[in-house]
Amino acid sequence: MADIAIFAPFNRYLQYHGSSEAMSPKFSHSHIIDRPLGREMEPVKLPPPVDDDEDNHELGVSLRPYVSSQHGTGNQDRRGSTLLGDVNVEIDPVVEKRVRRKFDRTLVVLMFLAYMLAFLDRSNIGNAQHAGMGKDLGFDDEHYQWLLTVFYIPYILFEGFALMWKIMPPHIWATITVATWGLASTLQSTAPNWQSLMVCRWFLAMAEAGFAPGVPYLLSFFYRRRELGLRCGIFLSAAPLATTFAGALAYAITTTPSPPLPPWRLLFLIEGLPTLLLAVVLFFYLPSSPTTASFLTPEELTVAKARVTLHHTQEGNKPPTGWRSISPREILSTFESLQTLIPSLMYFSLNVSFSSLPVFLPAILGSMSLTPNSSTAQGLTAPPYLLSFLICILSTWLADKTQQRGLTIILLSLVGGMGYVLLATLPEHLLAVRYFSVFLAAGGVFPSIANVLPWTLNNQGSDTKRGVGIAVLNMVGQCGPLLGTRLFPEGDQPRYTKGMVVCAVFMFVNAGLAAGLRWHFVRKNEVLEERERQQGVLRAGHGNGEKREDGEMEGMVGFRYVL
Repeated sequence: MADIAIFAPFNRYLQYHGSSEAMSPKFSHSHIIDRPLGREMEPVKLPPPVDDDEDNHELGVSLRPYVSSQHGTGNQDRRGSTLLGDVNVEIDPVVEKRVRRKFDRTLVVLMFLAYMLAFLDRSNIGNAQHAGMGKDLGFDDEHYQWLLTVFYIPYILFEGFALMWKIMPPHIWATITVATWGLASTLQSTAPNWQSLMVCRWFLAMAEAGFAPGVPYLLSFFYRRRELGLRCGIFLSAAPLATTFAGALAYAITTTPSPPLPPWRLLFLIEGLPTLLLAVVLFFYLPSSPTTASFLTPEELTVAKARVTLHHTQEGNKPPTGWRSISPREILSTFESLQTLIPSLMYFSLNVSFSSLPVFLPAILGSMSLTPNSSTAQGLTAPPYLLSFLICILSTWLADKTQQRGLTIILLSLVGGMGYVLLATLPEHLLAVRYFSVFLAAGGVFPSIANVLPWTLNNQGSDTKRGVGIAVLNMVGQCGPLLGTRLFPEGDQPRYTKGMVVCAVFMFVNAGLAAGLRWHFVRKNEVLEERERQQGVLRAGHGNGEKREDGEMEGMVGFRYVL
């Protein structure tokens, strides 16, 4: 990078987030050129010249003018050119990879652990009921069904909390929510009756509603479009992994001779206390933004700032966080788009199965007569969820690489639906095949959700739209569990035909919705291609054998909807 051009748009961005001189000590403010946006500009050569490799690895970012193909056959735009006006941003891939790995090791790992504990605290009530909770407290199956249903009432009511990740510093918001549900979960171990369990479940759900649904939105602050899916997949894969541990842990606890507490109380206590400890860790170690992460070096912070400009719009002079960063006009426009409405219906369909499978699977396996021992039935829940955990990560990684998230969701939904069909129709004596069908169901449901969430984020146009899109998706989608948690009453044993059929139908409906939304995006991409062709825009690498670079945001040159 011997020639480096610094222009007004990026200078103004740096002045907002930090001094422009922070880009590199080599350049003084006198080297910054301020010209109107929309004009063709010539690069400014900055003396003294420096070695390419040395400069590339110290600065990490290169800025050059954007010139469309109308100004010459050899000129091509690059990713981020429209967002920064007439400036192309080229980021040193070595430094960028280092930044990305640091975010993975800190942000993604912490969010993964928190969601694993959240799902453990949410779904362990099924294992507790199987371990004798209802008998000890003297309530019937109808009361148990309400313990499941009441969780999703506050979970729906407080879905708007997803925007708190943008309004409040994330490390503070994460600490508040995790500590609240950790306390509620732990207090379930002391519940003297059904009513007190209902209260604990309410506060558990209210706190989790402020955490998990907004985490993919938080991740979108740190990762670019082609990076986001895998990170969301890793985060959401904590759900099946937590269920794997829930089954194994429940098995260990219920087979412990002479436990100090009733097994179900000990289960709530052991699984609730680690959440309280994690809340403290989040307060001190969770980064609140890419540009303020304490574990990044000055060079890495420069690259982190440049990455932000490539996938976030700055609305006027509004800050990236806080109430002033929320645009009411963009909130309203979000509700008008199919990329907000259809994923919400998809999430509803998936959540019918997603909510019911973890809490009812021990009873379902027990009713199959795979084993007369209820503790062994708890342990048999682990293998299907372990497979689901692996598919979550693999499918989101493949969808990132191919940018074919819709096809991935269609395939996974069909597999999950087929699993439910087999469970509903196979005779009871085919135990091995019915157990294999559980693998199909679990391997389809969880990974489908892991792909729906990043698909929604990938195709929203700004921070505000992403936040509102996730909030709407969860408000509609979390109504699914209100149905899902009522599908497997004890009276339907041993085959639970009604519940299996309903879950299968919704999985197939989800596949149809994904196919329709993908067709919608194909049509929109064709319109964008034609518009750029008419304007004579030549995308980076297009037509000369190089890999095509897509724009990161709506309105950027080369932006395409993820299919």
